[in-house]
Amino acid sequence: MEESTAANPTDTGNTLPDPSSRIGALDPWWRRNDLEYVDGRLTLAGQDLQALAESAAEPVFAYSGPRLSDNLGRLRQALGRLPQPSRVLYAMKANRFFPVLTWLREAGIDGIDASSPEEVRFARQAGFAEEQISFTGTSLSNRDLDVLAAHPDIWVNLDSLSSLRRLGQRSHPGRKVGLRINPRIGIGYRQHESLQYAGETPTKFGIYLEQFDEALKIAQESGLEVTGIHLHAGCGWLDEQLPRYRELLESIFPFLNRLPNLDCLNLGGGLGVPLDARDQPLNLEVWSESLAELLAPVAAEILFEPGDFLVKDAGVLVLEVNTVEKKGGRQFIGVDGGFPLHIEPAFYDLPLEIVPCSQPAAGGSLAPVTVAGNINEALDLFAEDLPFPAVKEGDYLAFLNAGGYGSSMSSNHCLRGQFREYLVPGN
Repeated sequence: MEESTAANPTDTGNTLPDPSSRIGALDPWWRRNDLEYVDGRLTLAGQDLQALAESAAEPVFAYSGPRLSDNLGRLRQALGRLPQPSRVLYAMKANRFFPVLTWLREAGIDGIDASSPEEVRFARQAGFAEEQISFTGTSLSNRDLDVLAAHPDIWVNLDSLSSLRRLGQRSHPGRKVGLRINPRIGIGYRQHESLQYAGETPTKFGIYLEQFDEALKIAQESGLEVTGIHLHAGCGWLDEQLPRYRELLESIFPFLNRLPNLDCLNLGGGLGVPLDARDQPLNLEVWSESLAELLAPVAAEILFEPGDFLVKDAGVLVLEVNTVEKKGGRQFIGVDGGFPLHIEPAFYDLPLEIVPCSQPAAGGSLAPVTVAGNINEALDLFAEDLPFPAVKEGDYLAFLNAGGYGSSMSSNHCLRGQFREYLVPGN
């Protein structure tokens, strides 16, 4: 299968478009076979996005089924370079829309990564068997552990000595579990600190090397058998973080050397997709070759649990323009949704690429705008000083790369959390 064409290989990544520039060949960096303008209308897997939003009469998330399958297929092709067997689990916290789960199940995903008891139950409802579910959570309550103990065939990764001890008290002797480790190395999109799960500053995630022997002792005393290692160090990383990723892989061997009977090594998720024109797609071939080289001594099954990589660029949020107005010398575009629908721009400073649902005319001018949501909070901005073509009230905008951590993290703040979700199966 082909690599993603989501980024322009000629983009140096050093400059943003000049706001005074004009719309040229209209071949945007994000265009691909299932996301393009057709007869002047933006379509996703053949679906006219503005028509879909108009029919819903409220904010809409749309997900491309063909893109979900393509992302899974490209990942599987890359993992075929590993000498060990591998499995791909979908991290449900990225998007739990039921049709997305069932589409991925039918596309051949190996299972689900769950991070709460409710996600475990939801995965079971979506048709995944217990043995297809891997659980990785943190700060687990006794109620959480009771649910896990009642599902003996679910694989559980434990990230604290306390949860290890308390699950042992609730489980039958001999239950196999994994330990989530913290190697003190974090990785994330543009090394954004809030997207890293490990680093120099201690975090709540995982068991540190100096605790590892004690964890193995507690497991033995509690009747649990540790046969797995779990590692997740951050989110959204791309090619420029690959050297850091190699350091991360090298850092796990002091843990692995203490577990001679390892059944599985779970490397979590974190693979990113391009979010703006400066980003290049992750080179899956280089990534998988690094894995094959560094993990050659590991005689265990290798697991991965991507969420964002599978769903992020498959999803689009469509909002209606309700206000076009200049204030204090700045041009504002107001839309009928805000950060309760997609929290990442406001909370993590992660961009959503914004494009008109109606194709701008070639040669039209661009001017800097601020795209603002409808929440009465100062941080409710989708973009500032964005070079953008002219739009009018009643037009629709598409917010790309909205498939991950949008609807799943939504809230009803200001009672403005209403939206609809659609899976688009394609032609």
